[in-house]
Formats: sequence, structure tokens, C-alpha cells
Amino acid sequence: MKNTILAIAIAGGFAALPIASHAANNSGFFINGNVGQSSFDKGKYSDDDTGYGVNAGYRWAVAPNFLLGVEGGYVDLGEVSPKRGYGPLGKAELSGWTLGVNGHWNLTDNWYLSGRGGYFRGDLKGGYLIGGLVPARVDDNSNKWYAGAGFGYDFSNNVSVGLNYDYYKAEKSGLKLDSDLVSVSAEYRF
Repeated sequence: MKNTILAIAIAGGFAALPIASHAANNSGFFINGNVGQSSFDKGKYSDDDTGYGVNAGYRWAVAPNFLLGVEGGYVDLGEVSPKRGYGPLGKAELSGWTLGVNGHWNLTDNWYLSGRGGYFRGDLKGGYLIGGLVPARVDDNSNKWYAGAGFGYDFSNNVSVGLNYDYYKAEKSGLKLDSDLVSVSAEYRF
């Protein structure tokens, strides 16, 4: 369901491109940060925590209302407890580094849609059951992907705030810790 919502949001952003106004945006570097609620709903772990992330990158103006860029950053999706009955597995944690592409589409002079996606090198810590009986611990790296969409308000060509949904795929050695993050972000462009 979450992946379907993400696909609809991104498709809606592309569909809105032809009707968008021509806001004055320039190519340049950016830095942003976000904080919100992360949610784990996989296997033996189903819980929420506070998550945050930071990104930096560069965007090129490829149309008057559309910027396309590259980004790199770090995300910490928090720590969660296992479901009732799986206490021996211990808590799970997920954080990691991102490297990807992003887009910024101005719908009006101030309102925008955004999208992003790429490589996620997650640091997983948690447990799973071998054969459904024997607990095993995992402390390893996962090489998967992330994707996200958002919308927000540009206060100027340099400052904006937004609301975002991001999904992080993370799996290694029998441990799945896929997570999503609904967050508020702030960005500065220079």
C-alpha cells in the first residue's frame, strides 16, 4: 500500500509538470534536514520511533519550473522493540547513508512537489529466528534502495519547508527492517 501511494505521488508530480507555472529557480547547491516518525512493520518488528535525516547536493535547472539533481546524506530511522512474544530477539536499529537523484517541481511561484530515490547503505542491527525457534542476531550492512516524495512551500529561491514520505529498503542475513519515514523538512539553497 505504501509503495502504491509513493508511485501515485510521483506520477502526479510528473503529470503536473505541463500545467505548472514558471517560477524563477536557479541551479545550485542545497542542504536540507528532516525529522519525523519512522515506522517499522516487517516480520517480528512492528513499532514506531523518531527518525531524522540530512542531505546535501546540487540541482540543475532543466526547465523554468523543474530542477533535477544529485544528493548524498545520512538517515537514522531509530530503534524499535520486537512484537509481543519475540522478546529474545532484542531491539532493532536502522540507519545509513544515501546516494541518489532528486527533483523539485514548482507548481506555482511558491508551492512545489519533490521526488527522490537511489542507493541506501543501511546499517542493520536486530534479530530473527532460525527455523522459527533459535534467535540469531544481525549487525551488518544492507545494500538496497530508497525512494520518496513530498510537497512544500518555497519562501524564497533559497529557503523552503515541506512534508515528505520516504521508504527505505533494508535486508540482510534473514533480517528485514524496511522502514518508512513521514517527516517535516527544511532546505536552504545557495
